[in-house]
Amino acid sequence: MRLLHTMLRVGNLQKSIDFYTDILNMKLIRQSENTEYKYTLAFLGYGDESNSTVLELTYNWDSSEYDLGTGYGHIAIETDDIYATCDKIKEMGGQITREAGPVKGGTTVIAFVKDPDGYMIELINKKDAGKGLG
Repeated sequence: MRLLHTMLRVGNLQKSIDFYTDILNMKLIRQSENTEYKYTLAFLGYGDESNSTVLELTYNWDSSEYDLGTGYGHIAIETDDIYATCDKIKEMGGQITREAGPVKGGTTVIAFVKDPDGYMIELINKKDAGKGLG
């Protein structure tokens, strides 16, 4: 078994695709529409779906925003240089909600960015990925 994808509901599909492709450097892998049930799916990621976990964006044509609730935490993305990544995100108009630095109580360097729908994305330096608090 393996993890295939994570799904997020989005209120503006193109704005979300632009965020994940332009700001977080993901590739749009595929996109499809279901006219009968009025929704569009877009799959994005850093590699091919056959061997990488991807992100599914679901756009329901009759909804422009969602209540994120208290159960959602974040998606984590590895980056080679967290400081340069944060600078690029800010330059491109992205919202950094926690600047890069060590996690509280540890040494792993993390940052947080918010996507257009308010979903939190944790950035983790590649050298620290998989080490927990460090």
